[in-house]
Amino acid sequence: MLAVLRPLAGAAVAAAALASLAPAQTPAAADTIPVVTLPGTQLRHLHSTATGRDYDIYVSLPTDYARNPAWRYPVLYVLDGQWDFKLLMSIQGGLLYDRYVPQVMLVGITYSGTDPDYNALRAADYTTAAVPATPGSGGAPRFLAFLKNELIPFVESNYRADPSRRGLMGSSFGGLFTLYALFHDPGLFAGYVAASPAVSFADRDAFAEEAAFAAKRRDLPVRLFLAVGDQEGLATPVREFMDVVRGRHYVGLALETRVVEGERHSGNKPEAFNRGLRFIFGTP
Repeated sequence: MLAVLRPLAGAAVAAAALASLAPAQTPAAADTIPVVTLPGTQLRHLHSTATGRDYDIYVSLPTDYARNPAWRYPVLYVLDGQWDFKLLMSIQGGLLYDRYVPQVMLVGITYSGTDPDYNALRAADYTTAAVPATPGSGGAPRFLAFLKNELIPFVESNYRADPSRRGLMGSSFGGLFTLYALFHDPGLFAGYVAASPAVSFADRDAFAEEAAFAAKRRDLPVRLFLAVGDQEGLATPVREFMDVVRGRHYVGLALETRVVEGERHSGNKPEAFNRGLRFIFGTP
């Protein structure tokens, strides 16, 4: 240890002594380096009886949450929280600063465990039909039951969330599930944001889901934002889906669509989420 070193004669000897100390000190120093955390966030854990899975729930509280105990806040439920929760925190913070949106509580949904297989788990939970090439697919009904009967009641009993201002946001398979929730329980959320929804999955099952809904009712009193990158493989089917929904003229539907120029499947998220968040929660 440095405290017991005796003075050494000569710069070369001193340098050699210091070099010999470096390997012993490096691990100890690394152990004391603090990790980066996200201020104003909480991690909760839920086991779902509907899906049989364990979920990590990331919660970002509004900055004035503690100062306004009588207020209830809009809530955005973010699918694929392992990837998109941090992005949404940044986007929402910028929009709040620019006064495009109010204070919004973010709830990111992801999976528990030390090394979860995100691709396999989300492919099971978010997809609307069973496809042999995608093991476990077709779990959307169970995952919707988890949101409706377990997660949302948990959030609204533990936080000051406004039940009339819920939003759901997802991309890719998450976007596909967002559309599934829209057409199977449209009143569950007031706003829906689907970025690059995988509408071609399972022989274009999303088109069949929308057609079945349209055959039963003409009203759809929600806010819906659809987006896709113009350079991705889903550009053509998502544009077609946009046209189908627009052509239905659903009563009460506020619809906005955006084709993000120069972006592919993941790169369109910052703009799609920004515009979608503004659309479902922003003030005119």
